[in-house]
Amino acid sequence: MPSQPSLKLTSLAVGVAMATMVAATAQAQQSWTMTTTWPDNLDLIQIDKHWVELVNQLAGDELEIEFYAGGTLMPGTEVFDATETGSIEAAGDWPGYWAGRSAAFSPLATTTSLFNGVDYLNWINQWGGFELYQEVYGQYDMVYLPYGITNNESGFRGGTPIESLADLEGKRLRLSGRDQGRVLERLGGSQVTLAGGEIYQAIERGVVDGAEFSTPGVDHKAGFAEVADHWLTPGWHQSASVFGVMINRDAWDALSEDTQEALKIAAQANMAWSLAWSEKQSTEGTVKFLEDGTSIHQLGEEDLARLQDITNEVIVQGACEDPMHAKVYHSMISYLDNYANWRDITVPFNMSRVTDNLPPLEEIEACM
Repeated sequence: MPSQPSLKLTSLAVGVAMATMVAATAQAQQSWTMTTTWPDNLDLIQIDKHWVELVNQLAGDELEIEFYAGGTLMPGTEVFDATETGSIEAAGDWPGYWAGRSAAFSPLATTTSLFNGVDYLNWINQWGGFELYQEVYGQYDMVYLPYGITNNESGFRGGTPIESLADLEGKRLRLSGRDQGRVLERLGGSQVTLAGGEIYQAIERGVVDGAEFSTPGVDHKAGFAEVADHWLTPGWHQSASVFGVMINRDAWDALSEDTQEALKIAAQANMAWSLAWSEKQSTEGTVKFLEDGTSIHQLGEEDLARLQDITNEVIVQGACEDPMHAKVYHSMISYLDNYANWRDITVPFNMSRVTDNLPPLEEIEACM
């Protein structure tokens, strides 16, 4: 009779099999390189970092993301191309930076005098917004996960007071966004494009008469209280903002469905976290600006009404120039119109932006 295998040999075989399985599992884990548009000294990078931490906790068995601050791998302006071509697997962004490629990126990033943060949260998750991000970024072989929302931005900061829309006449203002620039031009001002890291010196040296950048918490940490004594509110130019991650399509498709779902869950959790985080940072930042002696000037109701009229005209203008731009805004305005059925009977406990003066849907539909 053949001899029975020894216990020693059997144990060895089991050990080899287990080692093989471990090796196969280790090989299955993917490693992604991800960067962002934000350098380490701008607090918006916290939104990117928080999502990466969530993903590495939820999907660490299959995916590990190695994150690099903006500017360490490449200039922030190059992360779109790098993700599209697969040079890196993912990059955090603000969609408005790519409006030169498609006007539709602008409302995916922010709106002028339209959405607030809760509106973006609602629209993305329940009113079709998420699908539109996929449609726009999908044209560039990318998947997009919106994972950050901040409410309206600070407004304009400068060394001289701007107290009304009339004071914008002839002013050179750092302002981000195509639609925002068009509104400013109709108010008699001129748009200056500057990277976030250049704003401090531009205000200090008088290169611009004023500048906007982000929320009060981010602005204060950027040191703007040192060079800008005056602050014009509210931040009509960006009534809310969205941030997210661009993911190369091939890298996304290589993930299992379970891991893809984990990334989406992390994005949704991060979105809710970022809105609360940003509002707390904005509160703390506002207190610090006041303690530093900053003078706050608020636009009156007439000025805000005029801004809405001009915004509506600019939205229709953009819609008639680009069908995808029209499609995104049509979805947004339809959401506001639909949500009003519930929102407006819950005052004063309602959420969302409340206005009866919306861009006319029929004019946008005519451009689609």
